[in-house]
Amino acid sequence: MSALSPFLQVLAGAVLSPPPVWMMRQAGRYLPEYRDLRESKGSFLALCLDPGSACEITLQPLRRFPRIDAAILFSDILIVPMAMGQSLSFTEGEGPRLAPPLAEAPLESLAADRSPYARVWETVARVRAALPPGKSLIGFAGSPWTVATYMVAGQGSKEQAEARLMAYRNRGRFAALIDSIVADTLDYLVGQVEAGAQALMLFDSWSGSLPPAEFERWVIAPTARLVDALARRAPGVPVIGFPRGAGHKAPAYARETGVTALAVDESADLAWVASQVPETLPLQGNLDPVALKAGGAALDDALARILEAMTGRPHVLNLGHGIDRFTPIAHVEQLMEALSPAADSRLAATATAR
Repeated sequence: MSALSPFLQVLAGAVLSPPPVWMMRQAGRYLPEYRDLRESKGSFLALCLDPGSACEITLQPLRRFPRIDAAILFSDILIVPMAMGQSLSFTEGEGPRLAPPLAEAPLESLAADRSPYARVWETVARVRAALPPGKSLIGFAGSPWTVATYMVAGQGSKEQAEARLMAYRNRGRFAALIDSIVADTLDYLVGQVEAGAQALMLFDSWSGSLPPAEFERWVIAPTARLVDALARRAPGVPVIGFPRGAGHKAPAYARETGVTALAVDESADLAWVASQVPETLPLQGNLDPVALKAGGAALDDALARILEAMTGRPHVLNLGHGIDRFTPIAHVEQLMEALSPAADSRLAATATAR
């Protein structure tokens, strides 16, 4: 196991102190070098589909913060619906738009075009070739439920009402959509692995909007099918599941989906989650992005609480959600310095002082 990077060691069950660290949305708008590239290259979608630019953006946070242990592919979860045949655009201040919304048009009317996948796979290959020694590369996709909510509404939606309504009113039609997303996502992720991704992450950003029975039907079951298929087509590649907002349903998600590791959002009590899952299951998270934005003593205290709760178990330090675009660079530097081996005693003193 020692031949693996620290990040992959933890996903294989190792307990490391300090833990490996990366941040959701670590490549993005809080970095001036990203803003400069965005201004020179154009739209967000153009950046995602330009392998040279996407590779550069993926590597930017590792250059600025050498303590980061893993790069995550710079892309977007809506590449899958785009490849399935919906048009995709991003409007500044309004977010993504997919057309036609599947609340109004049948899935069968879409004309699939998988060429966007090839561009993403090229990005993965470029990043892997340029990755510094000891660093890992994470590929990702949106989980079926979350991707379906965008496809049905044609955009982000309040409480995911359109998708939930379709799932209640027409279970067969919604199940067919979920099945199609699972199939496309499987091919997309296997392609990322073949191009060089060493771990995968499934983002279920809107899983928290579902009641327990629907969560079982539309989050756990499709994810379990996807994880099982990945184990057969990409054996040995760890999969991190992130059911954001799952709350008390997160332990069942971990048990029933078969994910390698469970990512936990900032609203959850990490110590409680740890008490409900096997002690060998790696956990990822769950620093509040607002605590990182605040910095100072608030950041030190939040970090100390997490490290105390994770003592003795495999843990990847991460945020509970994406980094805020207005987070000062100095606060990220504070976090990285706090995770250096020399800082262990100071964090231990912070925990004791509480």
